[in-house]
Amino acid sequence: MKGEDDARFREFVAQRQPALVRTARLLTGDWASGEDLVQAALIKTYLAWSRIEDKGAVEGYVRKTMARLAISWARKRSWSERPTAEPPDRAVTDPDRAAGDDPLWRAVRALPPRQRAVLVLRFHADLSEADTAAELGISVGTVKSQTSRAIAALRGRLTVAEVAP
Repeated sequence: MKGEDDARFREFVAQRQPALVRTARLLTGDWASGEDLVQAALIKTYLAWSRIEDKGAVEGYVRKTMARLAISWARKRSWSERPTAEPPDRAVTDPDRAAGDDPLWRAVRALPPRQRAVLVLRFHADLSEADTAAELGISVGTVKSQTSRAIAALRGRLTVAEVAP
Protein backbone atom coordinates (compact mmCIF):
# COMPACT_ATOMS: atom_id res chain seq x y z
CA MET A 1 0.00 0.00 0.00
CA LYS A 2 1.29 3.48 -0.85
CA GLY A 3 2.04 5.99 1.90
CA GLU A 4 -1.01 8.13 1.17
CA ASP A 5 -3.31 5.07 1.09
CA ASP A 6 -1.81 3.94 4.36
CA ALA A 7 -2.50 7.35 5.91
CA ARG A 8 -6.14 7.29 4.71
CA PHE A 9 -6.58 3.79 6.11
CA ARG A 10 -5.18 4.88 9.48
CA GLU A 11 -7.50 7.90 9.46
CA PHE A 12 -10.50 5.68 8.70
CA VAL A 13 -9.60 3.34 11.57
CA ALA A 14 -9.08 6.23 14.00
CA GLN A 15 -12.48 7.72 13.14
CA ARG A 16 -14.59 4.56 12.87
CA GLN A 17 -13.05 2.06 15.29
CA PRO A 18 -15.31 2.85 18.31
CA ALA A 19 -18.46 2.42 16.22
CA LEU A 20 -17.08 -0.73 14.60
CA VAL A 21 -16.29 -2.23 18.01
CA ARG A 22 -19.84 -1.51 19.22
CA THR A 23 -21.28 -3.25 16.16
CA ALA A 24 -18.85 -6.16 16.51
CA ARG A 25 -19.75 -6.53 20.18
CA LEU A 26 -23.38 -6.92 19.21
CA LEU A 27 -22.48 -9.45 16.53
CA THR A 28 -20.31 -11.61 18.77
CA GLY A 29 -21.98 -11.14 22.12
CA ASP A 30 -18.94 -10.00 24.09
CA TRP A 31 -16.39 -7.22 24.11
CA ALA A 32 -13.17 -9.24 23.66
CA SER A 33 -14.52 -11.25 20.72
CA GLY A 34 -15.88 -8.01 19.24
CA GLU A 35 -12.42 -6.43 19.33
CA ASP A 36 -10.94 -9.55 17.72
CA LEU A 37 -13.62 -9.40 15.05
CA VAL A 38 -12.85 -5.76 14.26
CA GLN A 39 -9.13 -6.53 13.98
CA ALA A 40 -9.76 -9.46 11.62
CA ALA A 41 -12.10 -7.34 9.48
CA LEU A 42 -9.61 -4.46 9.39
CA ILE A 43 -6.86 -6.81 8.19
CA LYS A 44 -9.06 -7.86 5.29
CA THR A 45 -9.97 -4.22 4.67
CA TYR A 46 -6.32 -3.18 4.65
CA LEU A 47 -5.54 -5.83 2.03
CA ALA A 48 -8.43 -4.67 -0.17
CA TRP A 49 -8.06 -0.93 0.54
CA SER A 50 -7.02 0.27 -2.92
CA ARG A 51 -9.88 -1.66 -4.52
CA ILE A 52 -12.66 -0.55 -2.15
CA GLU A 53 -11.65 3.01 -1.28
CA ASP A 54 -12.02 4.18 -4.88
CA LYS A 55 -15.63 2.98 -4.83
CA GLY A 56 -16.39 4.70 -1.52
CA ALA A 57 -17.46 1.36 -0.09
CA VAL A 58 -15.14 1.08 2.89
CA GLU A 59 -17.73 1.21 5.69
CA GLY A 60 -19.98 -1.33 3.99
CA TYR A 61 -17.04 -3.61 3.24
CA VAL A 62 -15.98 -3.64 6.90
CA ARG A 63 -19.54 -4.28 8.14
CA LYS A 64 -20.06 -7.06 5.61
CA THR A 65 -16.73 -8.62 6.56
CA MET A 66 -17.53 -8.43 10.27
CA ALA A 67 -20.99 -9.98 9.83
CA ARG A 68 -19.68 -12.84 7.70
CA LEU A 69 -16.73 -13.48 10.02
CA ALA A 70 -19.00 -13.49 13.09
CA ILE A 71 -21.25 -16.11 11.52
CA SER A 72 -18.25 -18.15 10.40
CA TRP A 73 -16.60 -17.96 13.83
CA ALA A 74 -19.79 -19.09 15.53
CA ARG A 75 -19.90 -22.14 13.27
CA LYS A 76 -16.25 -22.96 13.94
CA ARG A 77 -16.34 -22.28 17.69
CA SER A 78 -13.72 -24.38 19.40
CA TRP A 79 -15.10 -27.33 21.30
CA SER A 80 -12.08 -27.23 23.60
CA GLU A 81 -13.33 -24.02 25.22
CA ARG A 82 -15.83 -24.69 27.95
CA PRO A 83 -17.63 -22.16 30.14
CA THR A 84 -17.24 -22.76 33.84
CA ALA A 85 -19.45 -22.09 36.83
CA GLU A 86 -16.48 -20.87 38.86
CA PRO A 87 -15.27 -17.32 38.27
CA PRO A 88 -11.56 -16.79 37.52
CA ASP A 89 -9.21 -16.02 40.40
CA ARG A 90 -8.20 -12.68 38.92
CA ALA A 91 -10.28 -9.55 38.47
CA VAL A 92 -12.02 -9.19 35.14
CA THR A 93 -12.69 -5.74 33.72
CA ASP A 94 -15.21 -6.77 31.14
CA PRO A 95 -17.86 -4.15 30.28
CA ASP A 96 -20.18 -7.01 29.30
CA ARG A 97 -20.22 -8.34 32.85
CA ALA A 98 -22.43 -5.44 33.96
CA ALA A 99 -24.66 -5.90 30.93
CA GLY A 100 -24.85 -9.64 31.64
CA ASP A 101 -27.71 -9.08 34.07
CA ASP A 102 -29.82 -7.37 31.40
CA PRO A 103 -32.53 -9.84 30.29
CA LEU A 104 -32.77 -8.32 26.80
CA TRP A 105 -29.02 -8.57 26.23
CA ARG A 106 -29.01 -12.20 27.45
CA ALA A 107 -31.86 -13.00 25.06
CA VAL A 108 -30.10 -11.35 22.11
CA ARG A 109 -26.87 -13.22 22.89
CA ALA A 110 -28.82 -16.51 22.89
CA LEU A 111 -29.98 -16.00 19.28
CA PRO A 112 -28.27 -17.95 16.50
CA PRO A 113 -25.43 -15.98 14.83
CA ARG A 114 -27.26 -15.25 11.58
CA GLN A 115 -30.38 -13.99 13.35
CA ARG A 116 -28.25 -11.79 15.61
CA ALA A 117 -26.33 -10.48 12.57
CA VAL A 118 -29.59 -9.62 10.79
CA LEU A 119 -30.92 -7.77 13.86
CA VAL A 120 -27.66 -5.87 14.35
CA LEU A 121 -27.48 -4.76 10.72
CA ARG A 122 -31.19 -3.93 10.45
CA PHE A 123 -31.71 -2.15 13.76
CA HIS A 124 -28.29 -1.11 15.06
CA ALA A 125 -26.65 -0.21 11.75
CA ASP A 126 -30.06 0.94 10.40
CA LEU A 127 -29.69 -0.82 7.06
CA SER A 128 -32.62 -1.62 4.81
CA GLU A 129 -33.64 -5.21 4.15
CA ALA A 130 -31.97 -5.07 0.74
CA ASP A 131 -28.72 -3.63 2.15
CA THR A 132 -28.69 -6.22 4.94
CA ALA A 133 -29.19 -8.99 2.40
CA ALA A 134 -26.36 -7.65 0.27
CA GLU A 135 -23.99 -7.39 3.23
CA LEU A 136 -24.71 -10.93 4.40
CA GLY A 137 -24.90 -12.43 0.92
CA ILE A 138 -28.43 -13.74 1.44
CA SER A 139 -31.80 -12.99 -0.12
CA VAL A 140 -34.19 -10.29 1.08
CA GLY A 141 -36.68 -13.02 1.93
CA THR A 142 -34.11 -14.65 4.19
CA VAL A 143 -33.52 -11.31 5.92
CA LYS A 144 -37.26 -11.01 6.51
CA SER A 145 -37.67 -14.55 7.81
CA GLN A 146 -34.56 -14.34 10.04
CA THR A 147 -35.78 -11.00 11.45
CA SER A 148 -39.22 -12.45 12.11
CA ARG A 149 -37.82 -15.55 13.80
CA ALA A 150 -35.40 -13.51 15.92
CA ILE A 151 -38.11 -11.13 17.11
CA ALA A 152 -40.45 -14.05 17.84
CA ALA A 153 -37.69 -15.74 19.85
CA LEU A 154 -37.06 -12.54 21.80
CA ARG A 155 -40.78 -12.14 22.50
CA GLY A 156 -40.95 -15.75 23.66
CA ARG A 157 -38.05 -15.31 26.06
CA LEU A 158 -38.95 -11.94 27.50
CA THR A 159 -41.85 -10.39 29.34
CA VAL A 160 -42.78 -6.72 29.36
CA ALA A 161 -41.80 -6.52 33.03
CA GLU A 162 -38.25 -7.70 32.23
CA VAL A 163 -37.53 -5.02 29.62
CA ALA A 164 -39.54 -2.11 31.02
CA PRO A 165 -37.35 0.57 32.63
